[in-house]
Amino acid sequence: MTLARTRCIALVGVAGHLVDVEADLSPGVPSYVLVGLPDASLSESRDRVRAALVNSRQRWPSTTRRLTVNLSPASLPKRGSGFDLAIAMAVLAADGVVPCSVVAGAVLLGELGLDGRVRGVRGVLPSVLAAVEAGVERVVVPADNAKEAALVPGVHVTGVRSLAELIALARDERPPEDVLDVPDTQPDVAPAVPPEPLRRLDLADVLGQALARAVLEVAAAGGHHLLMLGPPGAGKTMLAERLPGILPGLDTAAALEVTAVHSVAGTLPAGEPLVTRPPFQAPHHTASVAAIVGGGSAHVRPGAASLAHRGVLFMDEAPEFAPAVLDALREPLESGEICVSRLAAQVRFPARFQLVLAANPCPCGQSIGKGLACTCSPMAKLRYFGRLSGPLLDRVDLRHEMGPPTRSELLADQGRAEPSAVVAERVALARERMAARLRDTQWRANSEVPGHVLRRDWPLPWDVVAPAERALDRGELTARGVDRVLRVAWTLADLVGLDRPGTAQVAAALRYRGVRDRAA
Repeated sequence: MTLARTRCIALVGVAGHLVDVEADLSPGVPSYVLVGLPDASLSESRDRVRAALVNSRQRWPSTTRRLTVNLSPASLPKRGSGFDLAIAMAVLAADGVVPCSVVAGAVLLGELGLDGRVRGVRGVLPSVLAAVEAGVERVVVPADNAKEAALVPGVHVTGVRSLAELIALARDERPPEDVLDVPDTQPDVAPAVPPEPLRRLDLADVLGQALARAVLEVAAAGGHHLLMLGPPGAGKTMLAERLPGILPGLDTAAALEVTAVHSVAGTLPAGEPLVTRPPFQAPHHTASVAAIVGGGSAHVRPGAASLAHRGVLFMDEAPEFAPAVLDALREPLESGEICVSRLAAQVRFPARFQLVLAANPCPCGQSIGKGLACTCSPMAKLRYFGRLSGPLLDRVDLRHEMGPPTRSELLADQGRAEPSAVVAERVALARERMAARLRDTQWRANSEVPGHVLRRDWPLPWDVVAPAERALDRGELTARGVDRVLRVAWTLADLVGLDRPGTAQVAAALRYRGVRDRAA
């Protein structure tokens, strides 16, 4: 009896778990048994591995012996085709084709084609991160995923194009050229002309909305959630699309988090293994709950909220979304993660995003602005905007009501509206002040600091917070609303370089939330 072992990674969400792939060859009726809780795509690896071995000029050993492949731990669900390479090398090591000691210590990831080619797979970055955390020093991945795997420090990455190449490396031989050069089955076509690079959306393009641009700057500086209310054509979508352009770039830790989510989802841009800019997700208002927060039955995938991690989730025409979809965002807005529960397992995805909602004031959208004739009844307005629940709106820090810009406002703003680069510099300086204040904590922006921590570690004088407390007494703010007003006030202070907010900053934060400061 011959036994060999290789290693692979099973992903549950973006969390990787080390899996031992054991192959046992023993006398008996020729058969191939795969155990260890594989799903359908993994069970089909039997045919892929067999064909890949034969087309790589290797003998399939189970024609004379019984082959058993075990994926351990057996209680952990295994999904996908990324186990093909580990299974193939375990079978070859058990048959004595390659040394067992060479393949035992490495993690092998990759899908096999019938011709022996090693194809790229999803989730390589979180898989390699999990391998390093488990103490693995060597990983073998498809050549298409080598740059992505190399982002993880402290691990030796080997990218292979075919099973024959990996066999030769394990034997310390030169790969056969005729096997490596797998012919391309795609028809010959003329190379496509690369498109011209798109110009980055600039905030200076939004004319006639000076106050809205200022509110967007505050949202970017502190990472605050934003609701823009206004008629069609006021510029709500234009503003939201330009928010990522004034946000700071992702640091190394955040970039790895975001890249891991997009790697699992299979949405990494070609040729860009690392996401360095805040992502932007704008789902259609017909999106389901699973499309927004993630879901699936056999394989749970991240939704738009997780794909917007460390970036912006923009929901245009917010009242048109199903109420269940909107309310499903309430928990991740507080916790920064999404937990999808299924019968087999619980899957957690990071989801610390910046929510931007855009809404018309009524179904016809004409109830804000001079000279606009609204045709909606009071009940229709109440029913339309009532789709945004109170608990959701209570978690939105900034609320800005926009009117349609006039011709004179559009003309006056030409040449005066600041470009995104100028605004981004102020936002970056404000973020640096936040980082210095929060350097010994787990938070990165003012919007993430819990209210009780804000009051305990950075208390403000009574006369400064009195306007927010009076609004609480009048019932215009909830306790959560007071905390969010204070967060915005700290952001306003950071933008102007103050050590702490004063009465003016708290009053401005109240106005940004739609509350007027009235003396007691």
